[in-house]
Amino acid sequence: MEIEAKRWGFRGKQELNAASASTVRGYLNQIIARINKDNSSSVIRLGHGDPSHFPSFKTTPAAEDAIVDALRSAKHNCYAPSAGVLPARRAIADYLNRDLPCKLSPDDVYLTSGCTQAIEVAINVLSRPGANILLPRPGFPYYESCSAYNHLEVRHYDLLPEKGWEVDLDGVESIADENTVALVIINPGNPCGNVFSYEQLHKVAETARKLGILVISDEAYDNLAFGSTRYVPMRVLGSTVPVLTLGSISKRWIVPGWRLGWIVTSDPNGILKKSGVIDSIAEFLNISSDPATFIQNSCHFFMKQAATPQILENTKEDFFSKIISTLRECADICYNRIEEIPSLTCPKKPEGSMFVMVKLNLSMLEDINDDMDFCLKLAEEESVIVLPGIAVRLKNWLRITFAIEHSLLQEGLGRIKGFCQRHAKKQ
Repeated sequence: MEIEAKRWGFRGKQELNAASASTVRGYLNQIIARINKDNSSSVIRLGHGDPSHFPSFKTTPAAEDAIVDALRSAKHNCYAPSAGVLPARRAIADYLNRDLPCKLSPDDVYLTSGCTQAIEVAINVLSRPGANILLPRPGFPYYESCSAYNHLEVRHYDLLPEKGWEVDLDGVESIADENTVALVIINPGNPCGNVFSYEQLHKVAETARKLGILVISDEAYDNLAFGSTRYVPMRVLGSTVPVLTLGSISKRWIVPGWRLGWIVTSDPNGILKKSGVIDSIAEFLNISSDPATFIQNSCHFFMKQAATPQILENTKEDFFSKIISTLRECADICYNRIEEIPSLTCPKKPEGSMFVMVKLNLSMLEDINDDMDFCLKLAEEESVIVLPGIAVRLKNWLRITFAIEHSLLQEGLGRIKGFCQRHAKKQ
């Protein structure tokens, strides 16, 4: 029997389509769909930052043991407070307090489901009608998607490749106005692989203070620095400008699937409290999801160890040192192999995170229209996945992940070289 046609009172939300398509996952899904299933070559993924399934990037047994112990104790099957359990917040504050002139307390720490939710918290708290936020170009596109969904206007400032991806501070001042609420920096850099010096961060802080805006410092890759520039967290400048630090255990401990992150306030002058931002963070967390309770309590145990001076005398330091050494070796391989390809240019050897930005010289390539076309054809012909620069708002560049086994990295870059040679313009 046919159901009589009628007007239904519901429909999907169209804004989600555009927001989803502009994410890293959205672009990678399009590219992966172009892989030729008849190609016998294995797929090599150089497009995303999750090395956890490679043997060289296995997490520390101390973290695994902490999870097992927490589960078997049967003490952490309950709901957690909206801000997170106190022992975990205290351990994270201790972990982040190293080298800070003004120490954090557990009350400055709010736990989130990964750094992604920390971004959501910050954007939701700061969005209001007519407001705008300053995002780096290139950058991490989830900020843009989240801002668009919350009707927060995005304005881009440039990172300058010819200056090692420094912030264009003149550009920042030119696009800010009385409705600007915050400036986002990502350090160590995703997607550029740069590490900001203290001098550069100090200039950013002074500029933000001059403009009357706070700094959102995305430190998802904190301490994953292996070059000549020493990693310095933005929160050391909290007395100059209010700072929201976003972080997680995902990258340094190589456990992105555990989904434990944080948003931390660094503001000894109390500006965030007076402006209502602190209260808004707490209120937003009251209506959002929490990280799993047993993960929070596990974090308390293994992060407490990592935050103490005794780390230098146990295997924890060995674990961190091994990851840094592996990333350095992978970055060297990636940079040196890219230098062998005339149609690709890498302006700066990566010093941190897991990525490098590479410029496409389209004038040297045949039948390649732009960066997306390059990535689609590379996937189809070579079964290699890289992220087009347009995904991180820098057209005709590529973001390449080097956090992968050495042999796979060598093979993947070799396939890219062969692809570029086949598509090279004839002299």
